[in-house]
Amino acid sequence: MNDPSFLVLASLADGEKHGYAMMEDIQGFAGVRLGPGTLYGAITRLEERGWIRPVSSDDRRQPYQLTALGKRNLEEQLSGMDAVVRTAMRRLKHA
Repeated sequence: MNDPSFLVLASLADGEKHGYAMMEDIQGFAGVRLGPGTLYGAITRLEERGWIRPVSSDDRRQPYQLTALGKRNLEEQLSGMDAVVRTAMRRLKHA
């Protein structure tokens, strides 16, 4: 899955991060390099939906964290993906 919003939610699932840290994390676990425009567009959409929120910081970088609503959404997406993966794996055994 290379949807930027999904990848940002997945990155924030283990704790708050600022934009650059998210880009590096996503590159590491998904092999996808999000450009700044793509990343910050996804962050804006997720913030508008209430799935992430900014965290106070004394640093110039703005960290974000997953909200309860964002966690629930990520869990739903992962559950749906899990069903697809299990079905495909089962079908591959017969291919």
